[in-house]
Amino acid sequence: MLILSRKENQRVVFPNLGVAIEILQLEGNRVRVGVDAPDHIRILRGELIDEKELAAESDATRKRDHDLRNRLNSANLAMHLLQKQLDAGMIEDAEMTLASAIDSFKELDRLASDSATQRSNKASNGRRALVVEDNANERELLAGYLRLCGYEVDTVRDGIDAMLHLANHNQRPDVVLLDMHMPRMDGPNTIQAIRNNPDYRDIKIFAVSGSERAATGVAMSHNEGVDRWFSKPLQPADFAKELGRECSTL
Repeated sequence: MLILSRKENQRVVFPNLGVAIEILQLEGNRVRVGVDAPDHIRILRGELIDEKELAAESDATRKRDHDLRNRLNSANLAMHLLQKQLDAGMIEDAEMTLASAIDSFKELDRLASDSATQRSNKASNGRRALVVEDNANERELLAGYLRLCGYEVDTVRDGIDAMLHLANHNQRPDVVLLDMHMPRMDGPNTIQAIRNNPDYRDIKIFAVSGSERAATGVAMSHNEGVDRWFSKPLQPADFAKELGRECSTL
């Protein structure tokens, strides 16, 4: 764990990169700096595309992706420089390097979000989603993000409201994004109600839950259960990309 002089506790999270930089107060102005990142940074995995997609991309898109990779490389080098400076006792220099690295990761996170949003906009193609979530904050945040990705989104608070929405609206959703633990009517019962109605046979159901699927008894089946299972906490850019891929088959 890195040791650095800094006055303020801080945890900076970059959700689209899967990176977190944590600064914890120890004593006085001495703090501990930790970097939590996956072995294979998500932005690289998210930017991998096949040859057909690459050929279809515009010069502007390729330039943006190239710029993103260069910025990621710069941020990575900055973190390694930070480690060397700390090992050498160059605390003031390390302080400036850390500030610069955080700024680089912030810009990278924004670029990653923009890239995923643009690709999701193409994939969504005017698709409609119904978000079923009893937590109002989570419900509206997810809906707002998907709207920016090009989806038409409706929201309800539980399974009963979801079934009423489906019955009372001619424009049915292409996909239902469903929490599992809700009052009145939970996720498993909502799934059963949707799958038992032949009018809803074309609707895809994606579970979005903090629970393990095995603990809920929900099957991975279009006819009897859910089409996909997404675990909370979501990585928004990854989720939007997967959702776009699934909706492209509708």
